[in-house]
Amino acid sequence: MNELKTIREYYKPIQPAVSGNDYGIIYQEIQPNKEIENFVYCFWQLKTQKTLNQDYDYRVVSDGCIDIFFNHKQPTENFVMGFCRKYTQFQIGKEFDYIGVRFLPSAFPLLFNVNAKTLSNQSQELNKILPNFSNWIKSVIKPSDSFETITKILNEKIIGFSRKSAIDYDHRFLDSLNLIFQKNGYLDTEKDLNTGLSPRQLRRIFNFHIGTTAKSFSNVVRFQHILNAKPSKQSLKENKLYFDVGFFDQAHFIKNFKTYYGVTPSEAFR
Repeated sequence: MNELKTIREYYKPIQPAVSGNDYGIIYQEIQPNKEIENFVYCFWQLKTQKTLNQDYDYRVVSDGCIDIFFNHKQPTENFVMGFCRKYTQFQIGKEFDYIGVRFLPSAFPLLFNVNAKTLSNQSQELNKILPNFSNWIKSVIKPSDSFETITKILNEKIIGFSRKSAIDYDHRFLDSLNLIFQKNGYLDTEKDLNTGLSPRQLRRIFNFHIGTTAKSFSNVVRFQHILNAKPSKQSLKENKLYFDVGFFDQAHFIKNFKTYYGVTPSEAFR
């Protein structure tokens, strides 16, 4: 498990905070128990404090992770969302309360032995992927439980999975992941990932553990690096952060950013 530690050290998958205009909506995160912190990035909750005037469009940006989430008021509605190569927008109504688990890249397939490629670019009912886990959520989690209580229950459940799972990781794959993180996603994946895997093996192993190719994942890591830098509209203009990670001009950067975020950098960082 220590081999996975560097993923958390190097990579912080960010989702946009709910903006000040979204009055009446809370988004919060709770950190996992130490024992599973190399698998789970966070537990999260997105909920309304009052009924909204109109249906809410929630934007999920590309973060390289796989999430399990469910309707707190109706835990029978539980889902898994795989790696997404572009942003996704959900219309989730005027009133909602969702709770989720964000797994760090590669953790979900390692824990549950599920091919990440089968989950990519979509949200599916959890019972089609992990029927036992889906049934457990339905039977154990109650709408009356607080987010903190549910987090404790989920921690215990995932700790149980981590102790029972025969974690089978390929050191060459983990070395490739660490190189991508160290370079902030800016590298030539065919030339620079010389960790002992052939191009074909690299494609196969990344598709299984991440849900996409090394190149596509690197692009998301690069995008997340820019989000983590928390640039302002002004500093992006002045510091040209995007040049440091391989964008050759502003138009190229803006187009790429919009693919992963859904809006331009100036709209995202205003």
